[in-house]
Amino acid sequence: MDIYEESMILHKQLRGKIRINAKIDLRDAHELALVYSPGVAAPCKAIEANPELAYEYTMKCNTVAIVSDGSAVLGLGNIGPLAAIPVMEGKAMLFKRFAAIDAFPICLDTQDPDEIIETVKRIAPVFGGINLEDIAAPQSFYIEEKLQDIGIPVFHDDQHGTAIVTLAGLINAARLVNKPLSELKIVINGAGAAGIAIAKMLKCADDYGSEVCTPVKQLVICDTKGIIHRDRDDLNEAKLDILRYSNKINLQGSLRDALKDADVFIGVSVGDLLEEEDIRVMAKDPIIFALANPTPEIMPEKAYAAGAAVVATGRSDLPNQVNNALGFPGIFRGALDAKAKRITARMKLAAAYAISEFIREPTQDMIIPATLNEEVAWKVAKAVKTAALEEMD
Repeated sequence: MDIYEESMILHKQLRGKIRINAKIDLRDAHELALVYSPGVAAPCKAIEANPELAYEYTMKCNTVAIVSDGSAVLGLGNIGPLAAIPVMEGKAMLFKRFAAIDAFPICLDTQDPDEIIETVKRIAPVFGGINLEDIAAPQSFYIEEKLQDIGIPVFHDDQHGTAIVTLAGLINAARLVNKPLSELKIVINGAGAAGIAIAKMLKCADDYGSEVCTPVKQLVICDTKGIIHRDRDDLNEAKLDILRYSNKINLQGSLRDALKDADVFIGVSVGDLLEEEDIRVMAKDPIIFALANPTPEIMPEKAYAAGAAVVATGRSDLPNQVNNALGFPGIFRGALDAKAKRITARMKLAAAYAISEFIREPTQDMIIPATLNEEVAWKVAKAVKTAALEEMD
């Protein structure tokens, strides 16, 4: 029996991986009167008079909605909202397991960005935060941007969660090979939500500023047609925007051309993309983040045979798993505890450095904490809360 067959059996047995439990037992009429009529009128009136009291008297203080339209689920693609439910349930389990947050799947039967925006605005009063999940680019960029001023943090994890954990691993990998971030030439393959978010974080673009961020020296981004450069006439708006902060020398050609003398490859694309020869054209002691799932762009043994110094993947059965679960539980825990209105660049960078600092002495097989390490989320939460409160002062 393989992992997929076993998973099918478990899901059928469970019929849903999460449930809602009451926090007290209704043992008598007095308790009923306290939690419902007539006693419940008191907190209702208090919240009407002061909406901020919802954080003290309701679930809003500790509840996150996981919102998806099912348009870009894992490596499965546009499978729709019903088929996305098992993934969102799993995400809710991780919120609870690692950060004691009550999260609930909201899978929407629409892929119209404006309808998604309107729906999130309408359900926002119940929740302390919104985790946008598995929504395809470029719609995901637009949706997240339009929801930044609804009074609670809205965070597209496929973008920023991936970027945060990637940066955390890269900080330690660079330490291991004795190369400062500011001197790195990096190639990213994949210009979707994750690739663009990683690029912005590494180049301190947009909301990242030099006062809180150190940009890498050179960044080149590739898609299925090769290097994204200024002379291409097939670029959409998102890819044109990439050129504000990447490929300043207007390098052209294939992924292999981009990799020549590069210090780092970050793949958020498709499996089995690289060969050993691709690694050999890179700079000495190259760092390889082959994050495609379930099959990496190149398997670690092949990359190491070709001279790689450090290899990370997205797989749990290999060392150095770059997994968003290291980031989002603690990020939302910190944001909720600070009653933050949004998740800022400073908060994202605080999360990345908190994850990286968890590994005091990086090794080839340990540049990032294990995904199941229960202490990581709380360290991230503390750093994110601190950053949020500093910005509020």
